[in-house]
Amino acid sequence: MTQRKRTSNTQSKKTPGPAATQEEDDDQTFTQPSTTQVQRGLEKLTPAQVDQKTAEVVQFFLVKDQKKIPVRRADLVKHVVKEYRNIYPEIMKRAARIFDQVFGLKMIEIDAKNHMYILINKLETVEGASPITNPTNPKMGLLFVILSVIFMKGGVVGENLVWKTLKNLKVDVGEKHEEFGDVKKVVTDEFVRQRYLEYTRIPHTEPIEHEFHWGQRAEVEVSKSKILVFMGELHEQDPQSWSLQYQEAHSSSSAQPSTSSQR
Repeated sequence: MTQRKRTSNTQSKKTPGPAATQEEDDDQTFTQPSTTQVQRGLEKLTPAQVDQKTAEVVQFFLVKDQKKIPVRRADLVKHVVKEYRNIYPEIMKRAARIFDQVFGLKMIEIDAKNHMYILINKLETVEGASPITNPTNPKMGLLFVILSVIFMKGGVVGENLVWKTLKNLKVDVGEKHEEFGDVKKVVTDEFVRQRYLEYTRIPHTEPIEHEFHWGQRAEVEVSKSKILVFMGELHEQDPQSWSLQYQEAHSSSSAQPSTSSQR
């Protein structure tokens, strides 16, 4: 049996690829307009022009949301807002109002440093009716299982345990699944791009190993208290018997996600 070497438990830092670096550079060239600049910009445009650009931003968000891919400010400014960047805050404010009043959605900034936004159903934040904690989509059910394992193991878990857990549920990562196809790709690529999971290499391991953490979207969308209730029902055990998880679940559930600051 191959011996595993691990000299450090420090999580490896992610090295951004060329595309990510370009997006960061694009965002760094964008300066948030002042209130005066926004007002001057609006004076040079007709209401119809502003409404049209706002509609384009809304459409861009909705297309990205279909695949649960977060929207980067850099992409939004470069590909949609373009020459209207001097009124960016106003466009984002109007788009947020449309999502709220027309679609029943809330725009949330999940990454203040890189300015990444997602849309969530307003009912989910009020009633906890998340499609993940009440999955009807099989992929969301798969994700719910993985998030549950990570949460119950203290927030981080090696990939081998995840694969073993899925195999016990008749989902073998080594075989093409009838419903999910390439299971490993769904978990390590699709869920990661959607920011539900973080998948990082564990340093100084041979052979190379990886571990999973909750992603930024999961932290916003998923109710840890509902996961704990689910685990209690599964194991016929009082959720409070997992004292650490119970404390974390109820401390996090009291913190409501905030709306985007339109930065």
